[in-house]
This record gives sequence, structure tokens and C-alpha cells, in this order.
Amino acid sequence: MADERDLSPNTVFEDLKAGRIILVDVREPAEFANQRIHGALLNPLSTFEPKAVPTDSARRIVFQCGSGKRSRQALEAFMAETGVDAAHLAGGIGAWKQAGLPCVQINPATGQVEDNGRY
Repeated sequence: MADERDLSPNTVFEDLKAGRIILVDVREPAEFANQRIHGALLNPLSTFEPKAVPTDSARRIVFQCGSGKRSRQALEAFMAETGVDAAHLAGGIGAWKQAGLPCVQINPATGQVEDNGRY
């Protein structure tokens, strides 16, 4: 059930580059440490408090997770509690990587941080 709140990886990437959004990653800290999108703020769904999300009238809140399921839950909880319009990255960081967009990750073989480019 796609709607205007289901954003594509390329849309999120362009909006992030342009400073039009605040990207909120709702995965757990270990997931975030292993792989993340530049500029994303961490606010795990397990301890999610909608009113703690930093809102900014000039930028739209966009939630992100691994596959899009948790970010959709966060989006719905956030909008219900705050009344603020927001969106989420459809397909999560998996879709982001599939689109070839840059992220920071830990190489499991070497333990080294790999940064494949900023926006």
C-alpha cells in the first residue's frame, strides 16, 4: 500500500543532500553501528518516543530502518502522537544499498570502517 509517505531511496538521497529532510534511523544501535546512512539520527523503535524526534518546520521528518517495516511503524506512531506530517524510506537501507547510494559500514572480514562516499 504505497502512498505519498513511501519515499524512494533516490528521493530521500536528493532531499537529504538538499537539506530538506531530517532522516531518523529507527533500527537498533548495533545495526546502526554496522551500517548507516550519512546524516541519519538514531532513535531505535524499541525505545521510540515520538515527541523526542527533533522537528524542524523547514525540514520533513523521514524515518528509515532495514526493510521499511519498522520505519512505517515509527511513522504511524509519530504522526498519531505529534500530528506532524512525515514519511519513510520505502524498502529501508536494503533498498538504499540496492540503488547504489552511499553508506558507512563495518567490513565483517576486516573490522574496518568503510565509507563509500558522502552525498
